[in-house]
Amino acid sequence: MTKIIPPSPPTSNSKEEVHIDPYMNNLDLDILIVGAGFSGIYLLYNLRKKGYKVKIFEGSNGLGGTWQINRYPGARVDSDQPVYQLSIPQIWKEWTWKEKFPGSEELRQYFDFCDKILDIKKDVAFNTKVIAANFKKTEGKWMIKTNDGRITKAKYFLPCIGFAAKRYIPDFPGIETFKGEIYHSSEWPKFEVDVSEKRCAVIGTGASGVQIVQEWGKRAKSLVVFQRTPNLCLPMSQRNLTAEEQNIQKHEYQNYFLRREAHFGGFVFGFLPRDTFEDTAEEREKVFEALWNCGNMAFWIGGYQDIFFKLDANYEAYKFWAKKTRSKIEDPQKRDILAPLEPPHPFGTKLPSLEQDYYQMFNKTNVDVVSLKENPIIEIKSNGILTSDGKFHEIDILALATGFDFAGALLKIDLTDINDIPLSEHWSNGTKTFQGISISSFPNMFYTYGPQAPTAFSNGPTLIEIQADWIIKVIDYCEEKNVKYIVAKEEAQEKWSSEIHETAKMSLFPLADSWYMGANIPGKKREMLNFLGGVPKYAEILKMNLKNDLEGYELVLN
Repeated sequence: MTKIIPPSPPTSNSKEEVHIDPYMNNLDLDILIVGAGFSGIYLLYNLRKKGYKVKIFEGSNGLGGTWQINRYPGARVDSDQPVYQLSIPQIWKEWTWKEKFPGSEELRQYFDFCDKILDIKKDVAFNTKVIAANFKKTEGKWMIKTNDGRITKAKYFLPCIGFAAKRYIPDFPGIETFKGEIYHSSEWPKFEVDVSEKRCAVIGTGASGVQIVQEWGKRAKSLVVFQRTPNLCLPMSQRNLTAEEQNIQKHEYQNYFLRREAHFGGFVFGFLPRDTFEDTAEEREKVFEALWNCGNMAFWIGGYQDIFFKLDANYEAYKFWAKKTRSKIEDPQKRDILAPLEPPHPFGTKLPSLEQDYYQMFNKTNVDVVSLKENPIIEIKSNGILTSDGKFHEIDILALATGFDFAGALLKIDLTDINDIPLSEHWSNGTKTFQGISISSFPNMFYTYGPQAPTAFSNGPTLIEIQADWIIKVIDYCEEKNVKYIVAKEEAQEKWSSEIHETAKMSLFPLADSWYMGANIPGKKREMLNFLGGVPKYAEILKMNLKNDLEGYELVLN
């Protein structure tokens, strides 16, 4: 049962809708949101309607979150339309997409349209980075400090910064001596990087690496791709969308938004209700072929239900993937590096990217691939990269597509708890949360799309809206009950984190050195960072939490 501490006399809580300049110093708010992506916009819109004094602090100069930042060549979402958007009717009824899988530029246009309809920007302070936040027990409020020295008070603190806010750059020897152009995929310049007649290199073959290769391979004088682990990419099946077909389809959008919450990955498809070997070899081939032709993430999370739990079942999926992919690659040596006959890890235990012509790029004479498992980088010199086989690759432009620290986004902020203990100390021996949305000892703080939720397995807007709706209901509940602060109990957090790890042990995920497991960051504890139960189960857990009067939380009254 929830522990409620007896109240002291109530204080006033005025909620008149008066516009406040979000750039003011010494703001005193009901709620401060960090980040103006899907989460921040959805929360601001819905909380503002209820009369709360709420603002967003956004580190960049525009709306869109990760899509405001990710401007590298070919940047594109791996979720399709109409599921990759907010379910707010005023927006989707009026907005028309150009592509099934929109690029970053179109997504930025979408977020600007959200502002046009919802008037979001008036309550956003741009170029405002939160550098520290500390909860004051006596006041029951957060004290938030920004990069320009401003201080803001807020009863509720909602970091909506996702999982891709802390970039990772490996410590390559000599990288500081490189005299050419160097860019990280997460901090790409707004101007176009001209690669024509240039010798280029991409380090990393995650989603951003794949998308950069697809663009640079067409234009660069030469391109060498440094691959640590093959990305087991799936066909995107990209196509243009017309206004006519979307207008017809919009009659079903409400149903789409409900259906996406009913499937494991937050899409409108899910796992088949049977295991791999319940079908004959011939039947499996037909199933795999149908999933492959669907494009999207269907082959990953729309197939047999045992793919992540049984190695022999997983191998069947990999064999089909390898057969299909190897047929696209002409050079035998490149083929074995990009799509080896034996799996580098169980299929799907690293996030597969969606590709349009990635493998075909390696059929071009100007595009090569180097396996860093066989020939690691020894040194980056002023004009190129030296690998262990003694080969020196001369380059003019280097793209680092080396990913992110999945659980590191919250650690970018100097967060200190009710006892002035930093989050970094709490997580020094591993990541711990309660239900992937709150952290013990950090009262009145809820985050979205981060560690120990089904984040990396989910279509973003699906999970974000589930979490945001829950947060709003919790805030309403606390205000109705005159709660000073709400905080997750340590024992509830321990139980949740333990269940995350125990479920992972029953799966194939620990067999891969993936960012799912935090294994892409040297020195970081190897642990499952995502809830493996899927979106519907997670949504039900949050629903039951509310039904049971916020079981697992301590509520302290005014």
